[in-house]
Amino acid sequence: MPEILIYTTRICPYCIMAKRLLDKKGARYTEINVDGNTELREEMMRKTKRRTVPQIYIGDLHVGGFDELHTLDQQKKLDALLAA
Repeated sequence: MPEILIYTTRICPYCIMAKRLLDKKGARYTEINVDGNTELREEMMRKTKRRTVPQIYIGDLHVGGFDELHTLDQQKKLDALLAA
């Protein structure tokens, strides 16, 4: 299974849904909470070119946010990414 990285905040409902979906798939991930940490948020924005959370990486692939993760699952492509 590739390394999974997810940038989150505590109160973000999309972050919670993304983690639930990954948990359901049995995926292990590293969560980086950017609440109140300007350096981590700026790192996330530099890497992803986005300001919103969650931001999800599967291996070197920047998936995007929950909507993109969910779309991959609906298209039956997420399992293959997680198994790579």
